[in-house]
Amino acid sequence: MSTTTVDPNIAPAKKAPPISLTPTAVNKVKEIMAQQNPAPSGLRVGVVGGGCSGFQYSMSFENSAGLMDKVYDFDGLKVFVDATSVMYLNGATVDYVETLEGAGFKFENPNVKTTCGCGSSFSV
Repeated sequence: MSTTTVDPNIAPAKKAPPISLTPTAVNKVKEIMAQQNPAPSGLRVGVVGGGCSGFQYSMSFENSAGLMDKVYDFDGLKVFVDATSVMYLNGATVDYVETLEGAGFKFENPNVKTTCGCGSSFSV
């Protein structure tokens, strides 16, 4: 029989968030939030049913976390993700890109199997 002791001075390892936001995305969200009156407390990122491939990404401002939400901090930006969306977003990265064709938030998600022709929905 063996025993294991835990040093109370060592903090437990934090689990990495299932989703990541690039510094560019974080800065753009903070910039947009600063223009809102009243300013929201964070950003909700999720997956909702819809589109021709079955799922779509959603982003909206929130003032508080819901009962089933996970809350992550990205450089002072609170990001709320509901428990169902976590499994679809595991490993995804959100970036903000500006090109000649336009600007917007772009999701890179390793779980996506197919996307629709217009690129606005996906299936896993």
